[in-house]
Amino acid sequence: MTARVRRVVTSRAGGVSAEPYGSFNLGDHVGDDPAAVAANRARLAGRIGVEPDHLIWMEQIHSRTVTVVSEPRSTPVEATDALVTAVPGLALATLSADCVPLLLSDDEAGVIAAAHAGRVGARIGIVPRVLEAMVRQGARLDRIGVLLGPAASGRQYEVPVGMQADVEAHLPGSAVRTEKGTPGLDLRAGIRRQLLAAGVAGVAEDPRCTIEDQSLFSHRRGAPTGRQAAVIWMEPS
Repeated sequence: MTARVRRVVTSRAGGVSAEPYGSFNLGDHVGDDPAAVAANRARLAGRIGVEPDHLIWMEQIHSRTVTVVSEPRSTPVEATDALVTAVPGLALATLSADCVPLLLSDDEAGVIAAAHAGRVGARIGIVPRVLEAMVRQGARLDRIGVLLGPAASGRQYEVPVGMQADVEAHLPGSAVRTEKGTPGLDLRAGIRRQLLAAGVAGVAEDPRCTIEDQSLFSHRRGAPTGRQAAVIWMEPS
């Protein structure tokens, strides 16, 4: 039976954090009051209808490490940048504030994943790693659908020309010119190309730019700041 997969992307609104983290900051590593972050995370769990220990977080480190999870936990998964599960009711969360959040699913196989792909992680191959991990859990590439969440757009993401060339060499299709005419990166464009070349069924995109959209957190627009979450889960049958 095909799984009922749900996805959510949060915004800045609706939480209890004080500025500059106002108000729905879900990042526990950015200097915010830990009690406020815990309250926001509990609020998110309640709103999507899971117990707090069923909402699985990561200690994101800009790596290409992927972790398979199969049971609830009350602490973030250590030193990883992607989570995969085949267990309904476990909600996988990835944090971002300019990096690309990916939510992936093979609804027929009942395998889902959440991944964090910033410039470093995308460059070193977090996306192929998470696809490989999903296939090992029973997914098929030609059934995997992917949502790319809000992230820094190529219009705004300025980088030095050497950095642009380096990322383009590892993630073809990501090099662009910004609206200022300067060297830039569109990580979502490079990741989309990588995913389609791998044979996934389809790629959807939330087109919002975190740097431009004031309803979202953006580290490049103004640090320190909070983090939004992209979450994916399968409803229990």
